[in-house]
Amino acid sequence: MVLSNPLVPFVIGVVAVVLLLVWLKLPAFVGLILAAMAIGIATPELPFATVPEELAEAFGDTMVDIGIPILMAAIIGKCLMDSGAAERVVRAFLSITGEDNSEYALLGSSYVLSIPVFFDNVFYLLAPLARSMKARTGVKYSLYISVLASGALATHMLVPPTPGPLAAAGSLGVDLGLAILIGAMVALPASLLAGIVYGTYLHGREDFPLRDAMGSTPESLEEKAETPTAQLPGLFESGMPILLPVVLIASSTIANALAEQGVLAEGGSLVQLTTFVGNANFALTAAAMAAAFTLYRLEIGDREEFSEELTEALKSGGNIIAITAAGGTFGAMLAAAGVGEYIAEGLAALGISLLIAGWLIAAVIRVAQGSATVAILTGASIMAPLLDALAAHPVYMLMAVGCGAMIAPWYNDSGFWIISEVAGITQVETFKTYSATATIMSITGLVMVLVLSTVLPF
Repeated sequence: MVLSNPLVPFVIGVVAVVLLLVWLKLPAFVGLILAAMAIGIATPELPFATVPEELAEAFGDTMVDIGIPILMAAIIGKCLMDSGAAERVVRAFLSITGEDNSEYALLGSSYVLSIPVFFDNVFYLLAPLARSMKARTGVKYSLYISVLASGALATHMLVPPTPGPLAAAGSLGVDLGLAILIGAMVALPASLLAGIVYGTYLHGREDFPLRDAMGSTPESLEEKAETPTAQLPGLFESGMPILLPVVLIASSTIANALAEQGVLAEGGSLVQLTTFVGNANFALTAAAMAAAFTLYRLEIGDREEFSEELTEALKSGGNIIAITAAGGTFGAMLAAAGVGEYIAEGLAALGISLLIAGWLIAAVIRVAQGSATVAILTGASIMAPLLDALAAHPVYMLMAVGCGAMIAPWYNDSGFWIISEVAGITQVETFKTYSATATIMSITGLVMVLVLSTVLPF
């Protein structure tokens, strides 16, 4: 029967998301929950009366994996920006590259900062620097926007502990340390090709003018005095919230790998310690406290004001948690409908590998509803039951889904509007920079995944 075809709830879910989020413009959380409910109702395998309970359980399962890390990441992001620590990291890159190669400084800064800081916050932070560079030099603005978008998006989608890959790694059972390593290996060449190579090509054909944006004019940018580096936190202190979670998570990965090889005793004290500190809940909490200390020491000093600042960060993190968990719920309902198995079998019949199938599914969801985070979570949820048939390590499925979730951002993506408004560029220029670089990274990343899964199968 047609109604028993898993594509029916899939189509219903995608149409519901587009109608609710794009046409009615409901909040993402509300739209995703309603769409997930519609999928559950349309799935014959789920008894009608149990759909609300199944939906709540799926929401809770996602919250378990992402709740604390995302809230702590929100604190890290706000504290890095408000304390001047993020600015200090950017200047460190500039001191290495010099202003003649400032595009590399912007790429490196966005690449690194987007690991613990959300994509939109990174762009909010770095776009004024790109505008200032354009005001001083008069050139390269289209290149600057391209490298900012590509650097931030690459690590945001591929390198934990950012929310999307963090939650997707949990769904696919991928070790976080390995996910960080492989994610960085895929993200760097993809961002270089999209940001530097394509951005240079675009700049050679067209450079964007500097317009009024976010309350600043080109004239005010030219006159604006920069904060002396001596008034910013030190580089080590500034980088601590970024490096600390990476080191802690990596310690757990290394210790467990050594235990598997017999170098360390399984269940020994060192393995237990690294497992504790390398858990994302602890690692991100420790990083948040380091970032908060810097903010308190340099900018606030008053406990009540400090509490208010952290509360504001938690409010923004709460909204992101709600959307992320709703996206996971949407994906879980699709998985319950058997969509993944059905699509994968159809793609297999066409000779398409599971890695390419994961990329395609995430890409379709990304284009349909706009959110890259929802696309990676949904794609991971759909592909998770199929991992037994995967010839490669699950980390490559995580990368394939993450790359698919980057593709072709357009009007239904909030990042599209953030870049357009903050950078002061037109919609057409946003397509030429953000949309184009994201698509190039998506395709390049898939090629990298296929190559690495053959060369380093683990």
